[in-house]
Order: sequence, then structure tokens, then C-alpha cells
Amino acid sequence: MNQDKKSLLVIEDDPGLQKQLRWSFDSYEVLVAGDRESALTLIRRYEPAVVTMDLGLPPDPDGASEGLGTLKQILELAPDTKVIVLTGNQDHGNALKAIGIGAYDFYQKPFDPEMLGLVVERAFYLYALQQENRRLLQTQINLPITGIITRDPGMIKVCRNVEKVASSDATAILLGESGTGKEILARALHHSSARQGKRFMAINCAAIPETLLESELFGYEKGAYTGAAKQTLGKIELANEGTFFLDEVGDLPMPLQAKLLRFLQERVIERVGGRKEIPVDVRIVCATHQNLKKLIEEGRFREDLYYRLSEIVITIPPLRERAGDAALLAHHFKNKFLVQEKRPSLNFSQEALAAIESHPWPGNVREMENCIKRAVIMADGPMISAEDLGLQTSVAPMEPINLRQIREKAECDALMKALARVDGSVVKAAELLGVSRPTIYDLMNRYGLK
Repeated sequence: MNQDKKSLLVIEDDPGLQKQLRWSFDSYEVLVAGDRESALTLIRRYEPAVVTMDLGLPPDPDGASEGLGTLKQILELAPDTKVIVLTGNQDHGNALKAIGIGAYDFYQKPFDPEMLGLVVERAFYLYALQQENRRLLQTQINLPITGIITRDPGMIKVCRNVEKVASSDATAILLGESGTGKEILARALHHSSARQGKRFMAINCAAIPETLLESELFGYEKGAYTGAAKQTLGKIELANEGTFFLDEVGDLPMPLQAKLLRFLQERVIERVGGRKEIPVDVRIVCATHQNLKKLIEEGRFREDLYYRLSEIVITIPPLRERAGDAALLAHHFKNKFLVQEKRPSLNFSQEALAAIESHPWPGNVREMENCIKRAVIMADGPMISAEDLGLQTSVAPMEPINLRQIREKAECDALMKALARVDGSVVKAAELLGVSRPTIYDLMNRYGLK
């Protein structure tokens, strides 16, 4: 076999159609089977990513029972294989049965080679995406930070920065929209530090009433106020020798900002109702989705506290700016919730993937997780449709993943920019691009530039 070509299995008992399909898919390594036994043998041996099959197989060439039985066995042996069923005009009902069993798609005979080729190409793309997600899950322990699923260079850089900061005791602040994973990164910073054996304490300033927040942070003495029946330690004191994570620090009231600033400067606290200074050795990590510099201008956040908190600033990109991560995370959460909900294998339709990639995800990873969980629960049949996702967005057509097209577009754009910069001079454009003049002329002819 040609190892450079993708394997495509054609299950068809008609020799004429076998030959036609071989010719139509000459860019693939085409394997041909005429019956159930030979098809299953090839599945076990080559594990092809995509299969096209006719439901009318011997010994039932005029029916669909043998084809449907073969389909079930293929999906039992290789559940991720994308099976495209080729049917006649009168076999619509059987095609729907095949989809119900788990076939990826169906296409009616007589087939248009170009259109069928697009269906097959999409099937290979989806299979490759799922395999990439599976490899990611298997090697997750080698990723920069456990719990972060990404292939985006910007997000990987954030993870690397967290690793660098972990060895220091500098106060760090994590900036990013809600749902981007600020607490996961804060915990990762703690677990990568020398304080990992001690406590990690977290508090959300926006979730606790102002009247209770001081007691939560600093604790209180017995009798400090009505109902204070015993001495209670605050979260900062409980985190002694460990890490204290102050989430949504932008919502901290001004009086407590002054008290927190004093702690950061002196590293001592006083409990509510107490007069004794208590030294505390703790690493402070903060996070917020707000623009602290704007809050400073509005007089709602202390500038001196900001500079104390921002010894190290780490900005987390939103999901919409993380290249390829939307589809990657969608598959990760789908696999996670399939196990939780005890559902059989589900795949995303092409329309669902297009919706996932075009949606802006204002709620970031948290919104993605909730969306996929709902889709896994609500989906009927083996496919998650765009409707199952419930996204209020217009679905843009999926960008073609074709290296030749991408390369040609980049080449054409670079040539046009170069010619524009040098006012159309071919000699200067060749020097700018580092190629010969004949190459420039060839490129101009290819892309119709004058």
C-alpha cells in the first residue's frame, strides 16, 4: 500500500461500479470489498477512516438486510469510521435506517463524482479532527497545564508564563473575560510552586455581601459582633504558607482595598474585633474580568493597590481568539458528557461544527461546556445537529481545509503587496520577495495580475 495516501474502503458488489469508484478516488488508496466477510477483513487489517458502501450486498443484493448488518459490524469494530451509504432512488427509507444505526451520511446513485468527493473529503476531515482530540486527551499530562485543552500558540504561551511565575512568590493577577479559566490557571500556579503541599484558598469578591466579606477575608474574634460566638479564622489566615486566590478583585469595596493593601505591605492581618497583629506567609493571586485601569480613573479602585497586585500580569485570551480551540474543546466536552450521560457514540454534523467555529462564545469555555452538555442530552440519533446546539448565530460556511488553496491565497496576497509597495516594478518586487524576475512573471500570469 501507498503509505502517503489515505485509505478509503469501497464496499460494492458491482464490478463496473467498483472500477468507476476506483477511478473517481484515485487520490486515495482505494480498497475494494464485494461482500460482508471481505469488508470486515479489510476493516480489521487497514482500519480505513472512511467507507463508502452499497446496502445491496450478496446474498441479498436486492434488499438492504445484508448491508445494514455489515454496517452494524463495521461500527462495532471501528466506531469512529465514517461510513457513507450509497443508495438508489427508491431506498430512502433504508438510508435513514443506516443513519439511525450510525452511518455518517448517504448519497444517491447515480452519483456525481465531484459531489461525492466533497462528502468523502469532509468525512476524512471530521475523522482527523476526532483523532487529534483523542490524541490530545491521551497526552493531556504532557500539556503545559492539566485541565487546559488548547492548541493555540497564545494560550500555550500563557501556560508557559504561569509555569515561569510559579517558582516565585510575586503577587500575580490574571486578566481575562468570564469563563476563560482564571481559577484553573491560579490552581495550576499553586500546584507548580513550592507551596503545592499547603492550602489553596479561594474567595469570590463578587459573590459575598460587603458586610460579610471582611470577616471572610480576615476572620473575627469572639464577641466582635452579635452572633460571633467563637473565634473564626479568615481565608487569608487559613491559607498560611499556601496560596490565596482573590477572584473578581475589581468588586472589592474601597474600605477593604485599604486593609488588603496594608496586608500586602506588612504581611500581617488583624481579625475583626481584634487588636493583635498576626503575621501570615501567603502567596496572593488575583483575577478579574474588569478593566482595573478604568476603575482607577473612575475612583473605584486604588491605584496603589493595583501596583501591589500587578507585580506579574497574565492576560488570558478569549475563546474566540484561540485558533482551532473551539472545535477541539467541543469534541473534548462531547466525549466527557457521553460518559457522564451514558450515551452511545455521537458525532457533530458539518453544520454543527460550522456553527461552533463561527459562534463568538461570549461566555468562553464555560458557555461551550454548557452548550455541549445540552446538545449531548438533547441529540436524537448518532449526530449532533446545529439545532441541538441552540446557538443564536448565523452559521457561516465552513472554511475549506485545503493547503493548496491556503498557499495560493497567501502567495497571491504577498505578490500584490510587494507590487503595490514598489509601484509595480517587477525587478524591485523580485528583490523584495527574494525570488527571480521570471518567477514574478509566472506568478503574475497565474493569478491574472498586470
